Amino acid sequence: MTTALSGWLCVQVYEQRAEAQRHQEILAAARQSALNFTSLDYRHYAQDSENVLKGATGDFKEQFSAQTNELTKLVAANKSVSQGQVLEAGITRSDERTARVLVVADSKVTNTAAPGGQARTYRLQLDLVHENGRWLTSDVEFVG
Repeated sequence: MTTALSGWLCVQVYEQRAEAQRHQEILAAARQSALNFTSLDYRHYAQDSENVLKGATGDFKEQFSAQTNELTKLVAANKSVSQGQVLEAGITRSDERTARVLVVADSKVTNTAAPGGQARTYRLQLDLVHENGRWLTSDVEFVG
């Protein structure tokens, strides 16, 4: 009886640690994706957009990739710089393959229309999927 109980407890501890590790990985990926998405600079937009795409997959990756040329022109024409900062992130649901994370991020945006900068707050819902050992963003929605 004691051996069975010890075995059961070991399995429970292992599963809790695995879930905690998965949650840390999900939150880290979501925070980085939100930071990449809210931090863009016209002087190196090609690299900034590539950073977004490295953490993306599925429809989000296709949509962002399809808009990159137009966004590059727009960002350059307006001399846009956005420096993001993730304030909070929380998992609303997750399993071994998918997760949904809500992220609150601030950014200071400067451009030709606002050379002194404007503060912006973003509330984002990110859907992530686990592919090839990494958590990647498959959808981004602005919420609230």
